[in-house]
Amino acid sequence: MIYLLEDDNSIRDFVLYTLNSQGMEARGFEAPSGFWKAMEEQIPSLVLLDWMLPEEDGLSILKKIRGNSRTQKLPVMLLTAKGSEYDKVLGLDSGADDYMAKPFGMMELLSRIRALLRRTQDTSENLYIVDSLSVDATRHLVSVDGEEITLTQKEFEVLCLLLKNRGQVLSRERLIESVWGYAFTGETRTVDVHIRTLRQKLGVAGGAIETVRGYGYKIGE
Repeated sequence: MIYLLEDDNSIRDFVLYTLNSQGMEARGFEAPSGFWKAMEEQIPSLVLLDWMLPEEDGLSILKKIRGNSRTQKLPVMLLTAKGSEYDKVLGLDSGADDYMAKPFGMMELLSRIRALLRRTQDTSENLYIVDSLSVDATRHLVSVDGEEITLTQKEFEVLCLLLKNRGQVLSRERLIESVWGYAFTGETRTVDVHIRTLRQKLGVAGGAIETVRGYGYKIGE
């Protein structure tokens, strides 16, 4: 999913039409208030951000994105009429991953988007975000509401497996095979114990782990 925050209706509609026609699912927002509400519901894979906006400017929004542990690695491309070299340097130094000055060509925009997604693909595939829970599998970091949580290796592996298979119910046997290995001879109660301590450590975010009675566990879509 790509989010576009652009207050010019004609530009927003044209960019959204182009992106969706190229198989890139995209949503547009006229004002930051709608954008922030959507960010609470779903973190996109990329943000296209105008600079001059009502309510608050693009650099202020960019600063908030970079200052939040849930979104600090989110790819952001500035799309703006401010096209001077100074503005471009300011935008990139403020945390933007790329910068395009208006007016821009749609073919170049599509190419830039694909390139940016390729550069961030490996990182994004190992970054899981569910409400207040953020897990960076590559860096072995877990946080809830920005506060880092310490997990044991097995707890971390169980959590990552559930996140990787989000929406699917994983049986206790599947969890044991994947986390402890096929040679594990302990009881499946081991999984229940780890899930219980995992929920306790995650606090408010622990409710994301759902029990499927008589079968196993899952983290919902």
